[in-house]
Amino acid sequence: MRTAAVSCCLPFLSGCVGIPENVQPVRGFDLNRYLGTWYEIARLDHSFERGLEKVTATYSLRDDGGVRVLNKGFKTAKGEWKEAEGKAYFLETPDIGRLKVSFFGPFYGGYNIMELDKERYQYSMVCGPDLSYLWILSRTPVMDKTILQRLVAKAKSLGFETESLIYPPRGT
Repeated sequence: MRTAAVSCCLPFLSGCVGIPENVQPVRGFDLNRYLGTWYEIARLDHSFERGLEKVTATYSLRDDGGVRVLNKGFKTAKGEWKEAEGKAYFLETPDIGRLKVSFFGPFYGGYNIMELDKERYQYSMVCGPDLSYLWILSRTPVMDKTILQRLVAKAKSLGFETESLIYPPRGT
């Protein structure tokens, strides 16, 4: 069965672990605080997430020191859940929010945390290797509108096409 890579599954097809030229990954990152479930609030469109709602990404530790990534979303057209399991590893030191993630064998994509609620770890903004990959994530299914507006404004100032953001329905 072909699985859909959802939320933060990043551009595994390109195999690129880069970061956009004008984006800086967060520093002072704490993986243990980042682990757990995140809800997708907004994303730029990609075929591997098209038609998905109720999208989540759950991160946990792997025995090899990496991160287990479990992405899940509801495919409304088929009335079924889709899952993709991957693995992620730090590209630099563990205190820098820059990882590579793979859902298919040796192909990795960049997972660059460019904004993070460092105090409470309640929201995150992640991009891939270029400006066509962007996700806004929250620990809760609904994000405070003021925070969301600030994140979208930051993404726009960095060159992301924020007018193309998709805000998937959360449903029940």
